[in-house]
Amino acid sequence: MRTTLHSWRWLTALAILLLPLAVLASPLLAPDQLAQRLADPALRVIDIRDGKDENGRTPYELGHIAGSVPAPYSQWRGPSSNPGLLPAEEKLTSLVQTLGIGAETPVVIAYAGNNSTDFGAAARVYWTLKAGGVKNLAILNGGIKAWTAGGQPLVTAAAPQVAKTDFVMRLDPRYVATRDEVKQAVASKQSTLLDARPTRFFSGETRHVAAATPGTIAGAKNVDNAVWFAKGSAAVLDTPTVQKIAQDKGIDLTQPTVSFCNTGHWAATNWFVLSEVLGQKDVKMYSESIVDWSNNDGEMDNVPSRLYQFWLQIKEATGNL
Repeated sequence: MRTTLHSWRWLTALAILLLPLAVLASPLLAPDQLAQRLADPALRVIDIRDGKDENGRTPYELGHIAGSVPAPYSQWRGPSSNPGLLPAEEKLTSLVQTLGIGAETPVVIAYAGNNSTDFGAAARVYWTLKAGGVKNLAILNGGIKAWTAGGQPLVTAAAPQVAKTDFVMRLDPRYVATRDEVKQAVASKQSTLLDARPTRFFSGETRHVAAATPGTIAGAKNVDNAVWFAKGSAAVLDTPTVQKIAQDKGIDLTQPTVSFCNTGHWAATNWFVLSEVLGQKDVKMYSESIVDWSNNDGEMDNVPSRLYQFWLQIKEATGNL
């Protein structure tokens, strides 16, 4: 009897391993949809919340979705001098292997859910994983805030031990725009250069502290990433509403598009909405964005006078920007 039971358990485990991994139904999952999937042992919920409280505790330690694994957003970004820079493929490979992620692993990204800017962190991680070859991805729409608001629980258990994979990240140029490609787009005028920043950045009224020059890439169109959210919300609006907003903003989904911002954060939201929600086929992100472009003498529009730029520097120095 024991032998038979042991054999049955072994065969059951083998059958589970041989089953194809379930495909996530949508790039955006509501809290109740994710809750229904948590029992799936193949699922990886990645908690990307950063920071610590006054007692040195991380958001993950204070409470997280059961079974989720921590991978703070800072691990997916470049150095402070150029945060938009993608980490090296070797570093990304080590990270995703440790998280137990393979090419077909169903992965859901959980972020804090404080506001639309916070969504950009989840979109940036999603874009990084997709560009690296992970195929089965979704974002918890509204983040941890929406999860708890929907009555779903958090736990304080230690991070689960997950089996390391041998998956290797290889960045796909279909999703990643280089500086040289952006230069070609500026010269040819055959692609839409989509600036995801608030208007004050686009118009040159203010700048990122690491950018050499205020303004925008020459010929760019401005669509603030916040348009895809209700005011004060961190959840992307429903698809019909998003489609109408894109139409009202004059976004041509048939045109090759490069999304950018200051450091590839807000731009990730525009990329996500166009590519994953609206299904645009040819949309890339220039992750290093204006910080890289302006520091390498890229052609720019809306550059203010030198006097105004000097005034901005004074404001930066005094912390009044």
